Amino acid sequence: MNLKDLPQPFIDDLVGIRRDIHAHPELGFDCVRTAALVAHKLADYGVDEVHTGIAKTGVVGVIRGCRRGGSIGLRADMDALPIVEKNTFLHASRRERIMHACGHDGRTTMLLGAARYLAETRNFAGTVHLIFQPAEEGGGGGRVMCEEGLFARFDCDRVLAVHNRPDLALGRWGTRVGPFMAAADSFEIEVSGKGGHAARPHLLCDPMVVAANLVLAIQTIVARSVSPLESAVVGVSAIEGGHLPASNVVPDRVVMTGTVRTYDPATRDLIEERLGELVQGVCSAHRAQGRLSYQRGYPPVVNTRAEVEFAHDVAAEVWGAENVEMDYTPSMGGEDFAYMLLERPGCYAVIGQGIPGEPLVPLHNTRYDFCDAIIPKGVRYFSRLVERGLPL
Repeated sequence: MNLKDLPQPFIDDLVGIRRDIHAHPELGFDCVRTAALVAHKLADYGVDEVHTGIAKTGVVGVIRGCRRGGSIGLRADMDALPIVEKNTFLHASRRERIMHACGHDGRTTMLLGAARYLAETRNFAGTVHLIFQPAEEGGGGGRVMCEEGLFARFDCDRVLAVHNRPDLALGRWGTRVGPFMAAADSFEIEVSGKGGHAARPHLLCDPMVVAANLVLAIQTIVARSVSPLESAVVGVSAIEGGHLPASNVVPDRVVMTGTVRTYDPATRDLIEERLGELVQGVCSAHRAQGRLSYQRGYPPVVNTRAEVEFAHDVAAEVWGAENVEMDYTPSMGGEDFAYMLLERPGCYAVIGQGIPGEPLVPLHNTRYDFCDAIIPKGVRYFSRLVERGLPL
């Protein structure tokens, strides 16, 4: 098979797989159908070993080259999002309130395409481990796979992955050394006061007023507590309280939730500390009670220099040197590939799917769809990472 000019039937088959996965999305660790499809395809392609049941529905395929050598891990994620799809094309989701709105269907397909090519050609010395992970969307599937001994069972000298970006032009690729995606934490604040008739506020302790003051106070954390040279996001995303449609009833409590995104561990610690101080201080000033629950989520994605330089060279071969960037702007989004990068050196990169002249449909949107035009070069990129990383 010629990697530079993949045969059209090969590409058409992959597009069919991608659209089938899109039509049958699954959530979290419950990627039963998707994992079965992946395992079946890997076996059909002649992969040497197919291991299932890692982190419940994770799959790892093992392909050995024509000679002994090092090892590389390539990772794709399989789960979808709890979103109602509004697309009407034939491969739109057939599952109620579940949708592939982040491109996991495409990344799984690209890795399957690389598996087929690599199993057929074996033009490398060493072993490639193809890691298909469930529960990236908040479930921490990458963490669970690592905890269940992923790299003890399938040792990798380095591990690599990609993400598609609608806001990056089709045919472009980017990454950077060091922090590339943020730590993703969440918090919940409960404000307890004294409810009653809204016409007699002097007899009450209105948690709505306290919550409003807290929302504004929280915005000062980044502006006045975090160094201007550091990047951070702190925001309240939802507030729940009151008794709609009653307009004359003050509630006893209000609950709000929000997100915190950081790159630096010290900044992460600082924000958690300041949130606690503000909750207690603002609530105390209004004679209310406050409770903060802070949940640490994914750690930051931190790329290692040698792997970034290696991936950049491969990407330049695939997309052209003028279309690849090694100082790409980092994102405040979270990604649990970070757990794998805590255990092995590696590189996480982005590939563009934005088509000039067409409206931008962002990730996690009800009308998002993966761009099938990415698939051939995605297959080539994954495959060349192996061939150049494990040369004969």
